[in-house]
Amino acid sequence: MSALRPGLKLRSFARLPAARTISTTPLRAAQPYFSNEPSGPTVSTAIPGPNNKKAAAELNEVFDVRSLNMLTDYTKSIGNYISDLDGNTLLDVYAQIASIPVGYNNPHLEKVATSPEMITSLINRPALGNFPSAEWANILKTGVLKVAPKGLNQVYTAMAGSDANEIAYKAAFMYRRQLERGGPEADFSEQELESTMVNQQPGSPQLSILSFKSAFHGRLFGSLSTTRSKAIHKLDIPAFDWPQATFPSLKYPLEEHAQENAQEEQRCLQEVERLIKEYHNPVAAVMVEPIQSEGGDNHASPAFFQGLRDITKRTNVLFIVDEVQTGVGATGKFWAHDHWNLDTPPDMVTFSKKAQTAGYYYGNPALRPNKPYRQFNTWMGDPSRALIFRGIIEEIERLGLVENTAATGAYLYAGLERLSKQYPQHFQNLRGKGQGTFIAWDSPKRDEILAKAKNVGVNIGGSGQSAVRLRPMLIFQNHHADILLERLEQVIKML
Repeated sequence: MSALRPGLKLRSFARLPAARTISTTPLRAAQPYFSNEPSGPTVSTAIPGPNNKKAAAELNEVFDVRSLNMLTDYTKSIGNYISDLDGNTLLDVYAQIASIPVGYNNPHLEKVATSPEMITSLINRPALGNFPSAEWANILKTGVLKVAPKGLNQVYTAMAGSDANEIAYKAAFMYRRQLERGGPEADFSEQELESTMVNQQPGSPQLSILSFKSAFHGRLFGSLSTTRSKAIHKLDIPAFDWPQATFPSLKYPLEEHAQENAQEEQRCLQEVERLIKEYHNPVAAVMVEPIQSEGGDNHASPAFFQGLRDITKRTNVLFIVDEVQTGVGATGKFWAHDHWNLDTPPDMVTFSKKAQTAGYYYGNPALRPNKPYRQFNTWMGDPSRALIFRGIIEEIERLGLVENTAATGAYLYAGLERLSKQYPQHFQNLRGKGQGTFIAWDSPKRDEILAKAKNVGVNIGGSGQSAVRLRPMLIFQNHHADILLERLEQVIKML
């Protein structure tokens, strides 16, 4: 049943292009992408139910379950639906913290997973820096690099989003010091070689990465120093002395606060430039998310990011875009920074989550360290995960899923706008218009909404202090949006 008012028709939306290197096909109207997907959620027990509680207690004996959302039966999870151990099936608009792109038990990915190529990569996992297979270049060119952001034609692969960000930081520092020495041919001094072994200058320079308040870039040591979303992430961990700038705090609806928001963004840009010029540990790079995700789904305009790019070029600082959560189609473009229409591309773009692999793209050959083993570890990524990403790209291309996400997102946003007018106290600061299904709003009863949503058959997540964030898969369609809108209204009426 649609949650829209009877008789209300949404205007047709112009089809948006998919990624530059990805072709699109016509949307398949109401036909589900998964023929065996449930027609809707089913909830037969309290959540968690008895089987889930028993299994969680058993798991707790050997594994920390304090962050547990729900134990999942992945053999019964299909498409947009996640199943637990008690027979409950929920519409999943959280998707493993935004990391499932083309549905649970996707048939095409099953074929990829059982291919001879996959079997070889799994049982002979290579140390990629030393012993890559003869197929590695082809795997990259037909997969990871097929969807590389415009102007970025090379990649360093990694294990996870935090790892991708850390090696991007390393690349920025090495690039900066290489320039200061006079170029890649300049050798290291004896003083540098000796001092770095005791963590002292000049071999271990006091350079920095500038990030933003409320940012989230991961939980490893370097990435954690740029993470500013919640104290619990950072407590007790030694941190680098790196600067943070203010991310714009926009007022909604955007069209009613255009002048105020423009002034706020300009203020933040001025702060960025001042920090780059004055911070006591010189800034090697600026790191930013297109939409601050973990920190509360905070948005800024294309003009803000264009301003950031201008500042980094003017001050000879690298510009790194963290697309770990926003990348791979979620915003209605393959990469969220495609919305910005930059004159020149970012210096590096990091990725993970929906790619099911990780790394960073770059274009400037000087971002390769001047000597081997400087950007290195045993695995340097995983060919099996790169094969999965290639399969994901094939599904996105075959089904036109970037286009689908743009159109479905517009449909869903219109329904949420109606709910926000009907229940303004529970749908505050609705945001994400024109950003595919990357939509969020604030509610003073956010945690209660998330808990009650499970009882009506929806798995949904939060971010920041009060935001409800939507992170459905790329196969999320209008009929799924109707279910979500209906169930959200049910939840609101329970509060």
